[in-house]
Amino acid sequence: MNRRVRRKTLQAKGNVTEAVTKGPVNEVEAVVCLAKEEREVDWSSLPDDTVVALFSLLNYRDRASLASVCRTWRFLGSLSCLWTSLDIRAHNLDSTTASSLAKRCSKLRSIRFRGASAGNVVINLEAKELREMNADGCRDLTDASLSMLAARHQRLESLQLGPDFCEKITSDAIRVVALCCPRLKRLRLSGLRDVDGVAIGALVEHCRDLSELGFFDCMNVDETALGNAASLRFLSVAGSRNIKWTAASQLWVSLPNLVALDVSRTDVTPDAAFRLLFSESLKVLCALNCGSLDAGVFLAYNSKTKVLLARFTDIVKGIATLSQDSHSAPNLSGMKRINHYNNTSNNNSKISNVRNSRIGDNKSSEVKEWLEWVLSHALLRIAESSTPGLDSFWLKQGTPILLNLLGSLQEDVQERAATALATFVVIDDETATVDPARAEAVMHGGGIGFLLDLAKSRREGVQSEAAKAIANLSVNADVAKAVAMEGGISILAALARSPNRWVAEEAAGGLWNLSVGEEHKVVLLQRQVE
Repeated sequence: MNRRVRRKTLQAKGNVTEAVTKGPVNEVEAVVCLAKEEREVDWSSLPDDTVVALFSLLNYRDRASLASVCRTWRFLGSLSCLWTSLDIRAHNLDSTTASSLAKRCSKLRSIRFRGASAGNVVINLEAKELREMNADGCRDLTDASLSMLAARHQRLESLQLGPDFCEKITSDAIRVVALCCPRLKRLRLSGLRDVDGVAIGALVEHCRDLSELGFFDCMNVDETALGNAASLRFLSVAGSRNIKWTAASQLWVSLPNLVALDVSRTDVTPDAAFRLLFSESLKVLCALNCGSLDAGVFLAYNSKTKVLLARFTDIVKGIATLSQDSHSAPNLSGMKRINHYNNTSNNNSKISNVRNSRIGDNKSSEVKEWLEWVLSHALLRIAESSTPGLDSFWLKQGTPILLNLLGSLQEDVQERAATALATFVVIDDETATVDPARAEAVMHGGGIGFLLDLAKSRREGVQSEAAKAIANLSVNADVAKAVAMEGGISILAALARSPNRWVAEEAAGGLWNLSVGEEHKVVLLQRQVE
């Protein structure tokens, strides 16, 4: 559930005087604008490699628009080197449009789409070199559609369907994926009813380089078959049910290459968790929001080489411990922190500590990326569930971690972190009520600057989720003032004109929440968006 809230407007009593200034705010700016309009620039004289470099800085929508300027730019804009990744989640492409794009997609490596119908259209792109496929909203995706996608893209190395439940996908489709995509290294599936031993066995037999498996929120997963997946380095069964944890822990502890395991939101037993922690290869056990685990049971556990990440442990400290080992994960996030409030709270120091660590070797980077991904997924699911009694966790740990995840280099991690921030601050959707302590924790942690930076990204998925988070946080008056002071009104006004309807809607919601403050209305009117 992606929460979106709007502030309630109050009837103003008495006369309200609004001063709206028309025309240029600054005469110098007006002269500069006029000079720019009069200046003639021969863009056609630019070298081809310069034009291609400029095209590479644009998203594919703007690139396509710019390519319509002239024949030369049309040719340069269609070069396959510019079309290595594609995000069509905001578009309803038909087969004809997809076929027209096929010539540009000969070197397409990564694609993101939404919905089963889009999955059928992807086949018409004829992207035989595709390496990564990421889809959401696939509740209606069937075995036949997934099997066709796998058969047409046999060089796939990463396949991710979720976080929406894929209720129509069965183990039969997983077997087809294993047979058609022998180069598969990563498979993440959400909401399957049953993942049987035959399907997992097919993955083990045919996908020899498979290093990551994720079965999220599945009804049944064959834990015995997973015990035979010797190539696995990362395994997640977060939210999955009906796992026999005694048998699972006895088998998984022997996996020779397993470095990180995610059992968040499951009923894993304390005995099973202890047994898994004593695996020779395991470095990280992520067990967020596991009801059967509590702090008292693990008081005696202390290890400098293994980390348990749970609600009752210091997650940030645990990640910092891992960074001291050159063969384990570095700390999260590399984005420079933005904080205009000069706060020195505990949360801020945690954020700084997490971001100042060095990135280790390639294996460390892999663990880091996996850890960012599972934490963003787990925290979003916990926020969506509105589990009571988590105020202390969100203020002390959840908020700093989410702010760190906003700085991830992975786009989907950034999106989920922003969505989680938009979700966990809302305590009542109907009355548009936001928890003031949580909203202000985000603000004091530098979250407003982070979200505004993401809102200026050229990636529309990130723009949409960042605008949604800003909109929900702005229900709080203090946060709304901070957003306005940091230039948020101008940024949201620009996004409100986006051709992407999701981006425009979320930005408009943010402007609505900001417009409730009388001191902001003049600025909004000047921007001609109210």
